Amino acid sequence: MTPTDAHAPPHAFAAALCLGIACANLTRVSFAAAALLGVVLGLGLTMLDASARPVLLLSALAVAGWWWGSARLEALDRSVLLGHVDTSERSLLVVTGPARTSRFQVRVPAQVRRFGRLRLRETALLELPLGRAPPQGGVLEAVTTVRRPRPKKDGFDERALLRRQGIHVVLRADRWTLVGRRGGLAGFADRLRAALTRSIAPGLHGERRGMVQGVVLGNEQALPENLRNRFRASGLYHLLAVSGQNVALVAAGVLALAWLLGLPRWLGQVSALGAIGSYVLAVGPQPSVVRAGVAGALGSLAWLAARPADRWYFLCLGGLVLLAWNPYDVLDAGFQLSFAAVAAIFVLVPRFAGVLDGYPLPRKLAAAIAVATVCGLVTAPILWLQFHAVPLLTVPANAMAEPAVGPLIFLAFASALATLVFPPAGTAVAWLNGWFAAYLAGCARLFGSLPGAQVRSGRGLLAVLVLATACGAYAWRRWQTSPRPT
Repeated sequence: MTPTDAHAPPHAFAAALCLGIACANLTRVSFAAAALLGVVLGLGLTMLDASARPVLLLSALAVAGWWWGSARLEALDRSVLLGHVDTSERSLLVVTGPARTSRFQVRVPAQVRRFGRLRLRETALLELPLGRAPPQGGVLEAVTTVRRPRPKKDGFDERALLRRQGIHVVLRADRWTLVGRRGGLAGFADRLRAALTRSIAPGLHGERRGMVQGVVLGNEQALPENLRNRFRASGLYHLLAVSGQNVALVAAGVLALAWLLGLPRWLGQVSALGAIGSYVLAVGPQPSVVRAGVAGALGSLAWLAARPADRWYFLCLGGLVLLAWNPYDVLDAGFQLSFAAVAAIFVLVPRFAGVLDGYPLPRKLAAAIAVATVCGLVTAPILWLQFHAVPLLTVPANAMAEPAVGPLIFLAFASALATLVFPPAGTAVAWLNGWFAAYLAGCARLFGSLPGAQVRSGRGLLAVLVLATACGAYAWRRWQTSPRPT
């Protein structure tokens, strides 16, 4: 937007709100200070000419986002249970997410409804001994002891990580009793996730079943730890987080089914909206799936309203939904990786794909190489800052794995649909899908086990940067001086 513009693009307003909310992580502002700034900007809107009004309006939205982000952070930082550390009481808890099992214990996110005589609704982390894990959505009774999360050690700060999720205490219990299930929309989401878990891979077991659940539902805990490490080292770990491709296939599948049944297009779009909402509920509030779900829902609404679609507006609005609920998400690795990768796809992939035009590469392979290269370069600094590790074989690994991802997701949903109609057909589809799952696991093992697949030291990263810079300079010079392929 230039100073002479009379208006700002729609995505600029959502971006201004996102920027203001994110600024609350740097410093917080009170309502009085935000109101004073708003009054000053409001006076500026009435006194200045039309060319300056968009800038002032965007600034006012940023201030409003700054105040909202500050208020949300204050709410997330409040804790009643923090004043009861080292206290044991009989508690009533609701399991709000899937359990994570380590070699020593089971950890479950939960909402505390009762602690002794206290009635509250506070998020906590429940630690249990190894064994049977409580189901998501289960209402538990247990005698719990309040502890603080572990302090920073060996570069990992669990206390800060949990604080960004609104968790300030860890509750430890030796045993628990299931006394009920939660209801409402959250209960519907629990039942939907359980139904999908059963129906997307009927008849599959072990690693293949875990692969299907990981790609479709983002449940990487279904895979063994050594295989998860191979996915990280190979640069394929993003496949175990639900992405926009999953949401797009859900919407496309519903639209195709509506077309086959002869239903009108508007009814297909409404059905796609319902399917996207149900899938987001089943998977849970992961940054990538919320972003993709917002984009897919807005795309269907834009078609129903006969309005043009703006992908940047969809992206910014997805970020706004996440940050408005939890401003700490801007510091989350999943949020940073998801939005950085999508923005890079919008801006850089077309340019890089243009460089590959004319070379003897199949169109789909060239597109996969362009996306993998751009996303790998853009997300590498985030991976290093967050995890101190950068995979070096991202491009070939993703180029080999990409052809199997779409069919795996499609066959998983086809298996779920077939199971509703004729269960043996669902089992047959799942058996076929097991080969795609085995192929993806094989790609992760192949590239993740190669020497030098991942850089984990500062010296190694420096050597890679020097070598990459030299190779890039040489390739650029050759590309500038050589004739273009036809």
